[in-house]
Amino acid sequence: MSAYVNDPVRIGTRRLPGGRLLAWAEWGPEDGVPVLLSPGAATSRHLGFGAGAVERLGVRLISVDRPGLGASSPAPGRTFGDFAEDIRAFAALRGLGRRPLMVGNSQGAPFALACAAAGAVGALAVVSGADEVAEPGFADALPAELRRLVDLAVADPGAAERFFAGFTARAMWDMVMSGSPECDLAVYRQPAFAAAYRRALDEAFAQGAEGYARDTALAMGRWGIGLRDIAVPVDLWYGAEDTGHSPDQGARLTARIPGAVRHLVPEAGGAVLWTHAERVLSTLLAHTAPTS
Repeated sequence: MSAYVNDPVRIGTRRLPGGRLLAWAEWGPEDGVPVLLSPGAATSRHLGFGAGAVERLGVRLISVDRPGLGASSPAPGRTFGDFAEDIRAFAALRGLGRRPLMVGNSQGAPFALACAAAGAVGALAVVSGADEVAEPGFADALPAELRRLVDLAVADPGAAERFFAGFTARAMWDMVMSGSPECDLAVYRQPAFAAAYRRALDEAFAQGAEGYARDTALAMGRWGIGLRDIAVPVDLWYGAEDTGHSPDQGARLTARIPGAVRHLVPEAGGAVLWTHAERVLSTLLAHTAPTS
């Protein structure tokens, strides 16, 4: 069995200029190439990826709790643009260079894309990325219940947030386990991975569900991110058996980003971040220097 995750080797918090705390966890050599991780829905900084690969590739992987999740201070009403500015300030405070590399997984993808659009990162890997499902072109491709939630997030974001604030760590775990293909369940059911994943879910909800609710209302609504203004290399990775993150496995999203490249991984699902970590990181590292 592969070791898909391991515990962070360094953890901490950093106080941003406005006074809020941003919590982080790190893997790999401290003098390695900085690669930021914008993690998936309702998970904390403690769920990394690339066990063994970060050491082999010389990557300093840094996962960051978004505001209101894990140990990061809440920021009610925050936007995608606000997160990009948080990352810009965080990178400067931690000496990561002006434009470090970044990986955005699942619901963390639009937040990472906002960082790319703002020029806060030097290259980006979107892995099993949540798509902009509020795009009109997807209207007929969504299941009825998801369509209802998307319409709510567009029409009344506050009501959408209140709805998503009713979710719990256990509900998230059950949703993932009931909606994943067998190739993903083979990863998620491994005892070490399951323990790490469930711990990350519990930590993400430690302050309540408001952080997750804000993330989800933003992700399900119209993004307002200048995707066509992105001027850094972007790779998008989707498993061929992943039907949950994007209605067309990122084809439309890739076309909206200048120069972006889509990688469709055969016999893989939404767990690509863990099953193909070395390939994702190697491709990202090949693009551009992390500092300038």
